Amino acid sequence: MNPPGPPAVGLYPGTFDPVTRGHEDLIARALTIVDTLWVGVAEDTTKEPLFALEERVDMVREVTRKEPRIRVEAFSGLTVEFARRVGARVILRGLRAVSDFELEFQMALMNKHLAPEIEILFMAPDSTYSFLSSSLVREVARLGGDVHAFVSPAVAARLGRRFGEVR
Repeated sequence: MNPPGPPAVGLYPGTFDPVTRGHEDLIARALTIVDTLWVGVAEDTTKEPLFALEERVDMVREVTRKEPRIRVEAFSGLTVEFARRVGARVILRGLRAVSDFELEFQMALMNKHLAPEIEILFMAPDSTYSFLSSSLVREVARLGGDVHAFVSPAVAARLGRRFGEVR
């Protein structure tokens, strides 16, 4: 039997605009694989975020505050450079549907080319959240729908303040 290696550090990057129960599920399950999980909130994005970077970081910190093995930080630039900076040996990515696969696979191959020492791990969401996305949650909230099943109470409150009370 080989002696245990250094603690496993993982990175879960994303925009988290907003963080959903699907993200929370993946974060919790990632902690069964890694000892420390960095949640990297991406500043650079081709998307137009609803929430400012600081708000997105705050939301992720709020929903993960009870887990001491999670670190949350904003980052800009290449994901693999952030992964190296925090000592991550694995980058975790969620795949909800086949439609996610092509882009995620292309990004994984590029990241593997840029940082061959870092593994890319795809995780499927719990079936409860397989349809859930931040953009879908934003749209439901914008139209006044009930998002409480999809996000934590703190995130629902922020959406309510942004769009007027959500049910």
